[in-house]
Amino acid sequence: MKEAATTMEPKQEGNSPEETLNSHLREIIDWHFSPETGCPFWLEWAQNAGWDPRKEIQSMQDVTRFPHFQDEWLRDEKNERFVPKGFGGRPFNVFETGGTTGLPKQRIGWDDYKHDYEMFGDNLSDEFFPRGANWIMVGPTGPRRLRLAVEHLANYRGGSCYFVDLDPRWVKKCIARKALDEVERYQKHVADQAVEIIKHRDIQCMFTTPRLLESLAERVSIPGRGIKGVFCGGTSMMPEYVRFLMEEVLEGKTQFVPTYGNTLMGLACSIPEELKANGYSITYYAPQPRAVLRIVDPDNTEKTRDYDEYGRVELTTLTKEFFMPRFLERDEAIRRKPHPKYGWDGVGDVRPFGALEKKVIEGVY
Repeated sequence: MKEAATTMEPKQEGNSPEETLNSHLREIIDWHFSPETGCPFWLEWAQNAGWDPRKEIQSMQDVTRFPHFQDEWLRDEKNERFVPKGFGGRPFNVFETGGTTGLPKQRIGWDDYKHDYEMFGDNLSDEFFPRGANWIMVGPTGPRRLRLAVEHLANYRGGSCYFVDLDPRWVKKCIARKALDEVERYQKHVADQAVEIIKHRDIQCMFTTPRLLESLAERVSIPGRGIKGVFCGGTSMMPEYVRFLMEEVLEGKTQFVPTYGNTLMGLACSIPEELKANGYSITYYAPQPRAVLRIVDPDNTEKTRDYDEYGRVELTTLTKEFFMPRFLERDEAIRRKPHPKYGWDGVGDVRPFGALEKKVIEGVY
């Protein structure tokens, strides 16, 4: 019987990023497809597929042997089917990942969110996100992983966290019935609550969405109220909008740290110090080896796009808690070359998939 996993896989010193990733991939494949440690979903999948991933998956190039992971499986399958036997029956957290009506899609977890946000927290500037400082989160809490993750991030860096909730499912329903005035009133309701907390509590760091950040700045000077750093995620952010947020909303004083992440991946980091020099164009780097982002041809997803070309975002998640191969995100992005800080491909100027062919309303995100 293999030992029950901790999900914080050790770094492999001296190896190239590719070698580290492939070694980690083989470890995760062995974990999820071994009868002693794997989960019922993947063990049954391998039996029905008629081949053993432990023998045939040796590198990321081999991952195309798997089909695209279907997010509907996270709604239709019982959560217990994704519990690795190696966790020994340890109770799990349940996190929602999207949905508007009906049974939401769910991902179970244990400690991944802690490790994901600790990795992110280690990259934050102590100048703009002071250790020991308190945080405020203005965004979706409830059954979402983000609520626990941001609080853990604040605690990890030595502070406490205040919350203002946002219900994105209600916002989506309002948008669907074209009640945009109701969306505006709801956004005002959320922003007003956040402003009161910021005015009356000692807070220096914030997580929120771009639209809510803009709404907050209409009511109060964010740097004037002592907020030194803003970690932001949600809406697609094109260069001109990033410039607006940095220079006008944050007045060129509060650091703006955009991220690309979700319940299924963790956090892909940007390099905030380089945003202005890069014309405010954001490039995100996946938290390898725990997750891998690939920019693929939408019509032939086995083919990776060339550098500086747009394609659809494909995500593979590789932790002992959760294996998810080749999930096609509802986003498209530019494939960017590796950065010395990270050493692997980045994804740039992320936007909703098909944004040029259709109008996309993102609401308070």
